[in-house]
Amino acid sequence: MLMSEHHSHDHHHVHTNNKKVLLISFLIIGLFMIIEIVGGFLSNSLALLSDGLHMFSDTVSLGVALFAFIYAEKHATIRKTFGYKRFEILAALFNGVTLFVTGLFIIYESISRFFKPQDVNSSEMFLISILGLIVNIIVAFLMFRGSDTTHNINMRGAFLHVIGDLLGSVGAIIAALLIWAFNFTYADPIASLIVSLLIIKSSWGILSSSINILMEGAPNDVDMIHVIETITSEPHVQDVHDCHIWSISNELNALSCHAVVPHSLSVTQCETILKQLEHRLGHLNIHHMTIQLETADHDHGDETLCTSIDDHKAHQH
Repeated sequence: MLMSEHHSHDHHHVHTNNKKVLLISFLIIGLFMIIEIVGGFLSNSLALLSDGLHMFSDTVSLGVALFAFIYAEKHATIRKTFGYKRFEILAALFNGVTLFVTGLFIIYESISRFFKPQDVNSSEMFLISILGLIVNIIVAFLMFRGSDTTHNINMRGAFLHVIGDLLGSVGAIIAALLIWAFNFTYADPIASLIVSLLIIKSSWGILSSSINILMEGAPNDVDMIHVIETITSEPHVQDVHDCHIWSISNELNALSCHAVVPHSLSVTQCETILKQLEHRLGHLNIHHMTIQLETADHDHGDETLCTSIDDHKAHQH
């Protein structure tokens, strides 16, 4: 019985950039959040207040994301064999939840203002919204160009918070212009309602991705059937079972499986098979793998997963 473990990943430079960008963004957003909330109270604008509250949740979320990046770099221990990488996923889940709750709160406030319209100081609302838009564009640009907003779910959650703010500022600007030009006070809750729906839509992607990782579901960037086919296509591998693929974090996909080989194979041949599988699976976004080679005489346990995959392939054809 032979086992192979493989892991080669170096994201130190990317993590350093993510932390720098988050720290700068945290300071900028935090400062302007205070200005926007005060401005929302002074102008009596729900669009501005809701955007300010969203900025408050952004400030907290950016702080949590930054803390998660720092804490996730702690080394593995006897008790935490994979280290603290899951902290990033917990931070992403927190960001998704706060986005979702913020969106629901704004919807509630928007609907109440449809029944009780209030006077809004459009000039103050417009000025602060313009400043908010500039701030959000700067922060969004910093995040997009200087950090990994595509693959890192923690960074993507923080980025979507900022994009939600940016849209909130755009909505507040349009509402301010409509109120100033046509005295259309309903523009304020309408803008808030549209932005809140966009916020909820953004939050759902973060929530589903982070929950999938915490539930140890198969990663979205890994084709389970292709992985099974790659292992079984290797010469001498007769079957594969007890195959599990999951994500430790969004940058570390892991695999464990049992591969059945003939009795007659030598240790050298088994080592060759393992090296070939490590190389081929590395190109399928598997970064850490444990492959147990065994003979047909070994107790194979539950083969339900392989059976369900075979059924799925048969159904496709």
